[in-house]
Amino acid sequence: MGALLALSSAVVYGIVDFAGGLLSRHIHHAAVTFLGQLGGLLLACAAALLIPAGTVHTADLLWGALSGVGSGVAMRFLNRGLSSGAMSVVVPVSAVTGVALSVLCGVLVLGDRPGALAWLGIAVTVPALWFVSGGRGGAGRGTADGLLASAGVAVQYLALGQAGAASGLWPVAAGRVAAVLVLLPDAARHARRLRLPPGRCVQALSIGAGAALGLVLYLLAAQRQLLAVAVVLASLYPALPVILGLALLHERISRPQALGLLGAGVATVLLTLG
Repeated sequence: MGALLALSSAVVYGIVDFAGGLLSRHIHHAAVTFLGQLGGLLLACAAALLIPAGTVHTADLLWGALSGVGSGVAMRFLNRGLSSGAMSVVVPVSAVTGVALSVLCGVLVLGDRPGALAWLGIAVTVPALWFVSGGRGGAGRGTADGLLASAGVAVQYLALGQAGAASGLWPVAAGRVAAVLVLLPDAARHARRLRLPPGRCVQALSIGAGAALGLVLYLLAAQRQLLAVAVVLASLYPALPVILGLALLHERISRPQALGLLGAGVATVLLTLG
């Protein structure tokens, strides 16, 4: 069940990143990011109220808030990178480094002990995500933003995974509050960019609500699965923007990207079995 929830989180995140990347090319990335976090806050609060929680400790809310800081940083740089760089590069680069940092901390600091098959899946995932980006090692447009976003991705996943299961979804709601506060100064600097037509506002809010849904699914997965495995499975989301780019934007896929997508599928099976 935990693996299925983590994979569902990956699907949601893949769609959100694709939609956010497209929107960031039509309106300023600061507007997409800030309004998106407001949309995420609304969904997270509604979900937290609908799903009963046992005991919510202050530590759970603090872990959620720290996760929200990571989310805010990740989305700021990810959307900025997607506004100018190739989607097939920025998203995978952020995921490659983010998953590497998350798994390393989960094993060395938090004491996670994945099985042999899961270890093999983890080993396959990192190069698979790298090849999804085309095997590019150079600092292309948006690559630096993708690397900066990866630090936020790692903080987001690791911190949220520390919240107690009895706290329900309140850590996610606390995280959205923290993300809004972190992004507020940047939004204030681009206040004029936030004056958007109603349709664009709804799009940005919906994308943020989708991102919050992805986090909700990840939190439920982390409560049922080893953190290192949940992080890696959830981080398979870059494959989806590549597929959507092929199907909807008629982008061409390179041989390294095809190899990476195949490797991501193999890693999914290994991690599920492990």
